[in-house]
Amino acid sequence: MNKRTILLVDDEPHVIRVLRLMLEREGYEVVSANDGGEALERMRARRPDVMVSDIQMAGMDGRELCRTTRARYPDDRFPIFVMTSMTASGEREWVRELPNVDFLEKPLSPRQLIARLATHFAHAATRQENIHAA
Repeated sequence: MNKRTILLVDDEPHVIRVLRLMLEREGYEVVSANDGGEALERMRARRPDVMVSDIQMAGMDGRELCRTTRARYPDDRFPIFVMTSMTASGEREWVRELPNVDFLEKPLSPRQLIARLATHFAHAATRQENIHAA
């Protein structure tokens, strides 16, 4: 079985480093980008199984990255987890217009991310089994 690929997008190298170590230890393949533009370049070559992105970044921010990703790849609905410390509901409204995008609270616990990914992939496997059984 191929490793699941996680695309990490953050302009803080230490965040990428910590998350990469934890994810690789759990058996994921990790691809990283420093901003939204670089993430789109990575996706052009290969779409990830999941994208984890910060919102506030120089260049293309996380909001624009999410919107561009969904517009550019409308049939490819891999989950996007957006890392944010912003709690105001107005700062979160934009996600409702995009399919399969959810928030991860900052400071982000790597263990919480691992648990969310495990839950996602377990549900995806169950859906696939149900499709094949039908």
